[in-house]
Amino acid sequence: MPGTALYRRQMAGKGLRGRLGNAAGAFSSNARNPNLRRAQLSFLGAWTAEWAFTVGLGIVAYRDGGATAVGLVGLLRMAPSAMLTPLLSPLADKGRRERVLILVSVLRGVVTGAAAVVVGVGGPPQIVYVLAALSTIAATLYRPAHSALLPSLCHTGYELASANVVRGLLDAAATLMGPLLAALLLQFTGVTVVFAVAAGASLWAAALLLRLNYDAPPRPPAPREANWMSAVEGIRVVSLNRDLALIMGLAAAQSFTRGALTVLNVVVAIELLETGEPGVGILTAAIGAGAVLGSLAASLLVGTRRLGAWFAVGVALWGMPVTLIGVVPQQVAALGLLAFVGVGNSLIDLGGFTLLARLAADEVLARVFGVLESVVALSIGVGALVASLVVDGAGVRSALVTVGLLCPVLAVASWQRLRGMDRSIGVRDDDIDMLHRVAMLNVLPLPAIEQLARGLEPVDVPAGHVVFRQGDVGDHYFVIESGEAEVIGDGQVVATLGPGQGFGEIALLRRIRRTATVRATSELRLKALRSDRFLPVVLGYTPSAREAGVVVDSMLDHFTPRDDPEQPPE
Repeated sequence: MPGTALYRRQMAGKGLRGRLGNAAGAFSSNARNPNLRRAQLSFLGAWTAEWAFTVGLGIVAYRDGGATAVGLVGLLRMAPSAMLTPLLSPLADKGRRERVLILVSVLRGVVTGAAAVVVGVGGPPQIVYVLAALSTIAATLYRPAHSALLPSLCHTGYELASANVVRGLLDAAATLMGPLLAALLLQFTGVTVVFAVAAGASLWAAALLLRLNYDAPPRPPAPREANWMSAVEGIRVVSLNRDLALIMGLAAAQSFTRGALTVLNVVVAIELLETGEPGVGILTAAIGAGAVLGSLAASLLVGTRRLGAWFAVGVALWGMPVTLIGVVPQQVAALGLLAFVGVGNSLIDLGGFTLLARLAADEVLARVFGVLESVVALSIGVGALVASLVVDGAGVRSALVTVGLLCPVLAVASWQRLRGMDRSIGVRDDDIDMLHRVAMLNVLPLPAIEQLARGLEPVDVPAGHVVFRQGDVGDHYFVIESGEAEVIGDGQVVATLGPGQGFGEIALLRRIRRTATVRATSELRLKALRSDRFLPVVLGYTPSAREAGVVVDSMLDHFTPRDDPEQPPE
């Protein structure tokens, strides 16, 4: 529906009732869209497998060499992912992104199943560590491909924010379900069964994507170059964009804390709180429980224009509760504080992933998310190692206090820049709302219409002046932001145009001279698109090309240039 994002924000301003409507709309929009539904459920299966496997691996490492072994395994598991994910993520920009997700999920299922066999037969833990590294390489490739896929299944910024909220809820559910499932299985069976169940969840995630069916937005043909050169392009895009770089830096701080928690949760449960091995799963599940509640709360923020601000709050919540656990080392307090970490994770999913998808162009989106996953993987590994060293050198409580202060300090320092991003995205949302009111553009997926919005140029036309004349060469498409204009064909007024209506497409799409004159009847404020920006997007996406053809045929029925019928196309 045209203007959906604007409508949602207007509703959000009407108080709690409007916000609850926004929240309900966020979940229902994903449920009604079969492609989004399958993609989201696949994510749930993939990340339930990841969290269950992480708990089981922590137990294997702790039995093998205590806290230091847990930290080293965390680093060794993440380091290959940090190096290889940027090199592999270009694959998701060169073809169908769901195919990458299917391949990744199958690989994870096979590798995790092999780890179950090794543990089951009492094999060396070093083999499990190698298999864990392979599984993690696949896992870190899954999220950038999935993150790049979601915008192609959406049409508005509101729908993309909704998809990220729903994915955040499913991420939270996986963070809760995976560790709880692992804790239950550890109570009654063992690590072997934990790994086997994780393998099954990964294969289920692959099966869900086999029926995905959608029209991909137009992307420039992928250049024939080595993957490492494509990976460098993703790094270059991030390094040249200060906003992208800031989000990556804050994600690194949050991931450092996350990696530290993989060690701290084990040590706190077994040594500080004395709740035993199942307590590791319970502490990790507390983060998931908080993330579930946080995702429900984040759904109230779908229509907000403060994604950057809430992202900063989420980053801060990943650290402050960890510090407070070191101050108040009580089991009930630890569970409650870790729940707040989960709330922070939900806010990061809403703000961080949506901002990245809105700031980066679709043709490099998977590579940008690949850089993010590389940063995340490396930061998690470093965080795990640093936490283990601090625990051994200064004790558990000192480690909790020290690690926990990093994120809040950085969040406060980044506040102004993040609010600036909010203002920039807000302006672009207004342009997208305006473009959505044009029938042939309303069918475009978000990455495509956002590409158009980036290319809009403001044009002011005084009342009585002409925008272009019949017979002129056409090189721009126009949308009226405010004011009115009349369309004059062969000296007769054939139409009146107002805000939200576009004109000028006939000359561009049919490569002919202007078929009519357009004159401002009041002060006219336009947004213009050059033909080289307009045509590749509209003609490159089948539904919009079809709609454009219908519109042009209908308009040509009303007026056709009669002066100089021999005029050749431009």
